[in-house]
Amino acid sequence: MVEVKMGDCWSHTKDQFDNLEKHTQWGIEFMERYNKFVKDRTDIEISYAKQLRNLSKKYQPKRNSKEEEEQKYTSCRAFLTILNEMNDYAGQHEVIAENMSGLIFAELSRYIQELKQERKLHFQEGRRAQQHIESCWKQLEASKRRFERDCKEAGRADQHFEKMDADLNVTKADVEKARQQALNRQQMASDSKGEYSSVLQNFNKEQHEHYYTIIPNIFQKIQDLDEKRIVRIGESMKTFSEVDRQVIPIIGKCLDGITNAAESIDQKHDTQLVVEAFKSGFEQPGDVDFEDFSQAMKRTVSESSLSNSRSDSKQEPKSGKSKGKLWPFIKKNKLSLKLKTLNTQVRNLIEGSGPEDFSHLPPEQRRKKLQQKIDEIKKEIQKESYQRDALTKMKDVYIKDPQMGDPNSVDPRLAEIEQTIEKLRQESQKFEAWLAEVEGRLPAKTDQSRRQSEVYELQSTAVNNCAQDRESPDGSYTEEQNQDPQLKVAAQTEFDDEFDDEEILPTIGTCKAMYPFEGQNEGTIAMAEGETLNVIEEDKGDGWTRVRRNEDEEGYVPSSYVEVYLDKNAKAYEQYQRAVKSQPRWHGTGVTYRSDQIIKTEFKFSNCHDGI
Repeated sequence: MVEVKMGDCWSHTKDQFDNLEKHTQWGIEFMERYNKFVKDRTDIEISYAKQLRNLSKKYQPKRNSKEEEEQKYTSCRAFLTILNEMNDYAGQHEVIAENMSGLIFAELSRYIQELKQERKLHFQEGRRAQQHIESCWKQLEASKRRFERDCKEAGRADQHFEKMDADLNVTKADVEKARQQALNRQQMASDSKGEYSSVLQNFNKEQHEHYYTIIPNIFQKIQDLDEKRIVRIGESMKTFSEVDRQVIPIIGKCLDGITNAAESIDQKHDTQLVVEAFKSGFEQPGDVDFEDFSQAMKRTVSESSLSNSRSDSKQEPKSGKSKGKLWPFIKKNKLSLKLKTLNTQVRNLIEGSGPEDFSHLPPEQRRKKLQQKIDEIKKEIQKESYQRDALTKMKDVYIKDPQMGDPNSVDPRLAEIEQTIEKLRQESQKFEAWLAEVEGRLPAKTDQSRRQSEVYELQSTAVNNCAQDRESPDGSYTEEQNQDPQLKVAAQTEFDDEFDDEEILPTIGTCKAMYPFEGQNEGTIAMAEGETLNVIEEDKGDGWTRVRRNEDEEGYVPSSYVEVYLDKNAKAYEQYQRAVKSQPRWHGTGVTYRSDQIIKTEFKFSNCHDGI
């Protein structure tokens, strides 16, 4: 294969110099255009990586928020993995932009400047050679014209001499003069001929060297320059692809991570978490018994109820006196419990929270809340213990080296930490006791333990001079410390006298237990799931319903645990409604705070008994 050189085409038409100059200029402009393309691609990669990072950051779960708690579900964890993988994916696009900017754009920019400078030098050299050959050509043309002029003048001088020599009338001197001029002209023509010949030989030599040596060398340099430009563009394009190829394995790992995250989603596991989160711990309600409305309004007791088993062991009815004594005791307990519950409810309304022992929650949810509270307290104890140990070490250092500090300055802080730890331990024991009660590991709270827990959670004073007929049976009435004992005795005696002769309340309907209730507190009554009881007093807003079993056993049950069926057509229900309307009503006047954060509630009553 014959190598083609740019200089080979120059010998045919001398305008190739200008065409090649235009071609090389186009080549540089093309390289600049390609370099601009790489720069735009780099900007796109940087912008894309930035947008991906912002997208990943936008959907990251917020700290200490509901989204962070949702990470226990496999689908949420998979989505978090996708966000992290997208962040790594954005990092690879940043690598692409960095490599393209450093390996291609910067290198090409530097090479283009060098290419322009080298091309300029080559074409300046070519122009100088072109000017030189043109100067030689002009010199040759001038010598040629001079030789032609001298030859013509020499010819005319010979003709004039011959004419003078043939004329007989011309003197000999004139003929000699004409001959001398002819000889001079011939000598000048001969000199011009020699000069022309010398210039011609020199021009031919210069022209040969110009077209066969100088110009081909210059064009060869320009050809090499252009070929290097083309090779450099090819290498840049190859680097362009290699930059992407280098990050493909890492991008593949990111995509594999997304795939693995999607495959790790377990619908059964998430479903089990939902069950554990919202499990109440209540047993399923039993079947609904048939109600025979053709008979008198007295439900047939279910065989599975506690009343049958209890009635077997209680064949002998109690005396009327004992029944009469039962109701005043319960009502007095209702009054004291109502005051206590009312004060607690006011505190909860003010603080915007439920009971401290989470008794308003279902058993399973209550157990989780108590366990969570215990874990938080243990963390606080651990934190305080670390501070105590650090201060103890600091005190030892002060004792060994008094110049470091006064050991006694640490004691107040140590004492404060010890008190804090002791309080936290008491809090932990309190919540552990509630947790044990929920899990069935301990019996229900006694009166003493209940009073201790009330000191922790309420720390409130008793309510002065108030009474109401409805009360929640899970607390006790506490009077103020400065109340006169004689007033207490008088009030107690008046209550006993008032309710000694109270008649048995009539039945106003029935209720069915939807959940079991132990009824371990005084004034309550136990019931089994599905058991049917008689209603003698409906719920008036405190959450408790008064029921009776077998005419000799009555008490209060949670209204949310039973389904009540009132017989509004019965005569007893009409009498009950009239009695309710005639009962005195109370009006609260407000709530005030004391500096030790104990809540004090005051009420005014109308139509109350004088002893209350």
